[in-house]
Amino acid sequence: MVNLLPKDGIVHYYGKIFSEEEAAYYFEALLQSITWKNDEVFMFGKKIVTKRKVAWYGDSEFEYTYSKVTKKANLWTPQLLEIKNKVEATTGETFNSCLLNLYHTGAEGMGWHTDAEKDLQKNGAIASVSFGAERKFAFKHKITKETVNQNLENGSVLIMKGTTQSHWLHRLPPTKTVNAPRINLTFRTVVF
Repeated sequence: MVNLLPKDGIVHYYGKIFSEEEAAYYFEALLQSITWKNDEVFMFGKKIVTKRKVAWYGDSEFEYTYSKVTKKANLWTPQLLEIKNKVEATTGETFNSCLLNLYHTGAEGMGWHTDAEKDLQKNGAIASVSFGAERKFAFKHKITKETVNQNLENGSVLIMKGTTQSHWLHRLPPTKTVNAPRINLTFRTVVF
């Protein structure tokens, strides 16, 4: 497996691990069955409600805090467990929770950030699963500012692990060329 990053971290792109039919099935099932809510984050001292919708699921109803907002996990749905099992079998990693993101169009994205909250396992793996519209995903080294881009295909999996969160920022840049929705599942390990 080729590391997409030149140094200071590990990112593996597995490509499509779900068939077109599986990806379409899971996209619709997640759209209908997940308890989606607009995300709330604190930026520059203000509470901002995003257009992007999110949901949090896991092994138990534990709480998780990011951007100064605490969320309580819902218990896995049958479809989420199926996806989790396939991702774990493919990557050899294990996860106890998942943050889901629903981007309605390419106009919705995420700015540069790291997933290094204190609740997350340090240097633990984070698996990003994509269903729906193909989108570009970008990494930027915190010191050298060099960038790495990867298109995330429908039904694909990307893993970030090792010291990636310590040395690299990542983002989902907005784009005017994508008018279709995308569901992104980020499987991770929360420590108590």
